[in-house]
Amino acid sequence: MSAFLRPRPVPDPDLRLVVFHHAGGSGSAYFPVSQGVPAEWDLLLPDLPGRGRRHREEPLRDIPAIVTRLVQDLLDWADAPLALFGHSLGAVVAAETARALGALGVEPLWVGVSGRPAVDYRGPKASLPHDVSDDEMMRHLFELGGMPDRIHEVPEFRAQLLRLVRADLGALAAYAPPPDRPPLTVPLTAFGGTADDWAPPAAIAAWAEETTGPFRRLLFPGGHFHFLGAEFGSFTAALVAEIRAVLRSTPQPAPGVVAAGAASPGLRSAL
Repeated sequence: MSAFLRPRPVPDPDLRLVVFHHAGGSGSAYFPVSQGVPAEWDLLLPDLPGRGRRHREEPLRDIPAIVTRLVQDLLDWADAPLALFGHSLGAVVAAETARALGALGVEPLWVGVSGRPAVDYRGPKASLPHDVSDDEMMRHLFELGGMPDRIHEVPEFRAQLLRLVRADLGALAAYAPPPDRPPLTVPLTAFGGTADDWAPPAAIAAWAEETTGPFRRLLFPGGHFHFLGAEFGSFTAALVAEIRAVLRSTPQPAPGVVAAGAASPGLRSAL
């Protein structure tokens, strides 16, 4: 069975967009992206072990192991240009997977990260420990948003969610990238919510140090999951616009915050 959910398979795509999910999540959470990507693009939504199409597998608790698994999966799909995007945990996974693919000569043409401080950011930010009590963990998860309101009514689902969240957060907490690892060389766009305490705007801006290519920071009103619900469409439009700019090889704007109205509806800047 494929490791990817493909909402509408495209046999000979102009591009494959790969979207990596957040901690505790699965590829299906990003199914709405399929409504906004061009018809000639193929959308790949990977599931990490322990969920979705890989629910029978043990969760991985190590970022390098996660990246190794995803690189193995993606090499079979590199017959078209790749663009990688990830939110929260997925942001780190997207960036490190891009590095690993590049080392194999399969460099993506664009990387997008969202809702996660840059790996080397040392400024003030909130953190979510993976070893707190179940009730404390659930309280933090509800504060972040994106949680089913009635999750407590299904104890088995709640237990599985906590198991995955602890594995994913533990992998993030233990991750210490080699200090001499090379930067990315491709265009990178960092997305963030203006009220996201877990990835404040300054922490999003620090992603500029992760690449020698063009960098853009796009800020949206809202918190950690600012794109859920009605905003998923405008967020996807901004994501697509960033990739299309690279595909067209148009000159990229100078690094900085995108001005209000410069990208998609609902987008605004914050200093």
